[in-house]
Amino acid sequence: MLELTNLIGGRRRGAAGSIPVVDPARGDTIALCPDSSARDIDDAVRAAAGAFAAWAGAPAAHRAALMNRLADLIDRDAERLAHLESLNTGKPIALARAVDIPRSSDNLRFFAGAILHDHTEAFETTGAVRAGLQSAAAINTVLRRPRGVAGLISPWNLPLYLLTWKLAPAIATGNTAVCKPSEVTPMTADALAGLIVEAGFPDGVINIVLGRGEPCGSALVSHPDVPAISFTGSTRVGQWIGSTAGAMLKRVSLELGGKNPFLIFADADLPAAARTLCRAAFTNQGQICLCASRALVHRSVFEQVRDDVVKLARELVPPGDGRWPQIDGRWPQADGRGHQPPPIAINPQDDACRFGVLSSSAHADKVQGLIDAARSQGATVHLGGERRGCFVPPTILSGLSPSSDIEQTEVFGPVLSMTPFDDDDEAVRLATCTQYGLAAVVFTSSLARAHALPARLHHGIVWVNTWMSRDLRTPFGGHRHSGVGREGGAEALKFFTEPTTVCIAVDGPARR
Repeated sequence: MLELTNLIGGRRRGAAGSIPVVDPARGDTIALCPDSSARDIDDAVRAAAGAFAAWAGAPAAHRAALMNRLADLIDRDAERLAHLESLNTGKPIALARAVDIPRSSDNLRFFAGAILHDHTEAFETTGAVRAGLQSAAAINTVLRRPRGVAGLISPWNLPLYLLTWKLAPAIATGNTAVCKPSEVTPMTADALAGLIVEAGFPDGVINIVLGRGEPCGSALVSHPDVPAISFTGSTRVGQWIGSTAGAMLKRVSLELGGKNPFLIFADADLPAAARTLCRAAFTNQGQICLCASRALVHRSVFEQVRDDVVKLARELVPPGDGRWPQIDGRWPQADGRGHQPPPIAINPQDDACRFGVLSSSAHADKVQGLIDAARSQGATVHLGGERRGCFVPPTILSGLSPSSDIEQTEVFGPVLSMTPFDDDDEAVRLATCTQYGLAAVVFTSSLARAHALPARLHHGIVWVNTWMSRDLRTPFGGHRHSGVGREGGAEALKFFTEPTTVCIAVDGPARR
């Protein structure tokens, strides 16, 4: 059994206690994760603070070279990392190979290049006389300097992908980092720690502390020597971080929950819309903050789209032993002697697997509870709806009120609710009736609608006739309860730096 370790001050070390790491597909304990304490966090912050001055003062080209070296090592070990990611999270290994691991090295390379092409803003101010006072002509420049120790808290659904998404801009701009990955899926963070040492990063520049949100994550958020916190996770935890960090006047970036609508109009390319909706709802078993969980479909094509999506979703999981849930969503019941049917065989490590399992039993409990609540509130189950272990099949519902629990709550699982609408105004009203505003999708052939609708939807990103097309240069984040601040591109570089405006007179001091 693997024993994972922290990386603190360039050294690998454990903690006083440990947390079992479980393979969600089989239920086996596959590793022991350090159950780190507030003291471990304090040690990591001290190490990061001690390394800050030298790292911030190093040439950008030096920082970029080390980041590119780390990216090369991730690419070299891509197969091993994909195996660990699939084993730990329950996602198909093909998805880890195609998305999670390549994107992790892409994140590092993008920000390594971005810092080399960053520039200083300058503003020329001409002399002027106002109210009898003459101001000097001047040149204003805006200097940006790293903030110090960055606290980076990443979630369990895309472990390496989102850890590097935060780490790359933090260290590119000269900050040092203390990373707190999820204790549910720590395997690739542990592997990354070894690659960081191999890449030759100075001791203390990158620290990785594995442990629970309490006390480990909370100690990082409240540490007085950590001026910036970047967090991806639930809205509830984000609210606590915002409150705690706000009282300490820390800078925060919070990427939180979503209840993302997928709008399909009657003039859309319906087969393409159905295929994209199926992918948007069920990729990574619906465990992506950008997944579509609410399909809003024009009434004239609602049944056609619903039936197409049900057919496509059914094909994601092969019948195996023939025990795929029937159309009413129920698994076969126990026979007269009380024997239960076996769970459906899902092996995320199989190259042919297209749909895996949820990342933990506790999360599967939550998802099943929301499905059961939807049933009790009158939902029609067109597919799925019954878990076996950590496997929750693609589940498609309809007939729910917009105010129902599952229409208002982030499920973060393979559950899609479908609702018809009659016109554009009703579509917008349904799309914006939750507290969230992270991502939305619009499928239409109308250029006028494609241009006008995104401004009415009030979401951080709106895709038109596509889903999950991401350009690393663009801002990423949500409105309302979906978050505060933006990640990506120049927004990330600004978040991790503090601006100073320098005004230099060019024609002598101002005179009265």
